[in-house]
Amino acid sequence: MNLDPGLVGIWSLAFTHGDRGAACEAAAELEELGYGTLWLGGNPGGNPRGDLVTTAGLLAATSRTVVAPACVSVWHQSAPALASTYQALPARMRNRLLLGLGVGHPKTDQDYHRPYTSLCAYLDELDGLDGSLAPIPRAARILGAHGPRMTWLAATRAAGVHPHLTTAGHTVRTRELLGDGPLLAPSVSVVLETSPSTARATARAALAPYLAQPNYANNWLSSGFTADDLADHGSDHLIDALFAWGTLDRVTDRITEHLQAGADHVAVQVVTDATYGFPLTEWRTLAQPLKQPSSPGRV
Repeated sequence: MNLDPGLVGIWSLAFTHGDRGAACEAAAELEELGYGTLWLGGNPGGNPRGDLVTTAGLLAATSRTVVAPACVSVWHQSAPALASTYQALPARMRNRLLLGLGVGHPKTDQDYHRPYTSLCAYLDELDGLDGSLAPIPRAARILGAHGPRMTWLAATRAAGVHPHLTTAGHTVRTRELLGDGPLLAPSVSVVLETSPSTARATARAALAPYLAQPNYANNWLSSGFTADDLADHGSDHLIDALFAWGTLDRVTDRITEHLQAGADHVAVQVVTDATYGFPLTEWRTLAQPLKQPSSPGRV
């Protein structure tokens, strides 16, 4: 099994929370625009299951693009149920499905406990080590992770790692930890707006659900931000580091920065005031300057 995510994909909450018919239409257009992967985004407290029914619909609406539920919560989807649903899909769909797995958030997941040990046990089940179910191949799963221990687990038990809301500096450090081989696919959140006040207000609204989550806060603090940066809806310094905003050239440069820093693939989240809307105009605008060869690899 050899999934090719391409260099650039689209990460969107609309795939998970929006109208399914509109999602399928958008998926077909995004494939024609040349995006390599469609990431089904999720946010803290919202649809943590990673709906494979929606995933199957997007796979059916496309023919080449990889479809990736960004983070299936191990607390809300048992390994046997996930493996059964995965194996029930036609092979032509499974060959383009990249399952994002994660441990969720301690403030919104009631069952949250011993995240590293619990994720290891979950992966054991997906590997079919007890013989009770057909395994989900390592190449078909990617872990949503930020810290060194979870990143190393991703390198050894999955295709790679999918960090969210991180900086290019974090991408450099993650690549150093992973070494060559494992897939590094960070998401990059962008606001196509040149007014600083407007762009930052839009970004702050998108960041709000994550600021209260200890796992995200700890990652930002370990990346050099301070408690003051995380206070009062996020400092300008934090917003400007986590969100690419401004002109088209400035935004595409920030995306390319992650590829130069060691990413194999960048999942682009276009942030607008319509949280669960389909920003087709922005996706079309970004498509040409981001157009890259389909095979993954660092530039």
